[in-house]
Amino acid sequence: TNNTHKKKNTLEKVSALGAFSEVFLAEEKKTQRLVAIKCIPKKALEGKENSIENEIAVLHRIKHENIVSLEDIFESQSHLYLVMQLVSGGELFDRIVEKGFYTERDASKLIRQILDAVKYLHDMGIVHRDLKPENLLYYSMEEDSNIMISDFGLSKIEDSGSVMSTACGTPGYVAPEVLAQKPYSKAVDCWSIGVISYILLCGYPPFYDENDAKLFEQILRAEYEFDSPYWDDISDSAKDFISHLMEKDPSLRYTCEQALQHPWISGDTALDRNIHESVSAQIKKNFAKSKWKVRIPLHHPFCFFTFCRSV
Repeated sequence: TNNTHKKKNTLEKVSALGAFSEVFLAEEKKTQRLVAIKCIPKKALEGKENSIENEIAVLHRIKHENIVSLEDIFESQSHLYLVMQLVSGGELFDRIVEKGFYTERDASKLIRQILDAVKYLHDMGIVHRDLKPENLLYYSMEEDSNIMISDFGLSKIEDSGSVMSTACGTPGYVAPEVLAQKPYSKAVDCWSIGVISYILLCGYPPFYDENDAKLFEQILRAEYEFDSPYWDDISDSAKDFISHLMEKDPSLRYTCEQALQHPWISGDTALDRNIHESVSAQIKKNFAKSKWKVRIPLHHPFCFFTFCRSV
């Protein structure tokens, strides 16, 4: 059967773009269901086979409502194809900026979903290692859509009792022990959730310097502030929650389970005051949007998917 191509005007961004892969939008012919296909050239895998094998091994084990799932795998002579659950609701920051009303309680609900998902991973012995806003996507455009964790390229399955020591992740979200090149564990994800929580409440990162060495020094010392005026209207409970996650000592840092029990998440201490204006202004100032378009190959080996162009 020849592939048929058709235009799809509704979807521009389908998933976070992996380090050496492209993501295509496709429709399963049998069910007319849309999926995302991560297309990885085998040439790009030379020397990186372990990385992609690890991502596949991790994704195969995961079934959670807040984590993008791997549905199938195919390969051709030249490419490896991962059929992924489609998430079409856009990136976290884009949605916050587009909202007219945004509160601490909204941020608390988002972080609760992330904590639930990461606790699930940790209970399975999986550490994500690269949690950041760009890897948090909405499942759909619905107002009450779930937030989804994507991109497991750096995740690692913890051997029981072992600690990891490969330095990886995105600098601004990486825990001090990673930068110190000390052995580390699942606590690194909890630090990253603390950094994400901080940004969700003010719109700028807790650590920033044009100079990477100075940025690393700030992180190593866990040097961050709740600056006025940006934090003046934020509850003490929110600040307490963040301080427990952005704790320099990983043995004292909150686990996901402890974080889920904090009153800012499980109680009613998250405020309903509208903080949209200041947060969205800071997000626009500090986080430039990275726009990319889905590209579709002219020929494709599979006859059971209709590939759609994004326009």
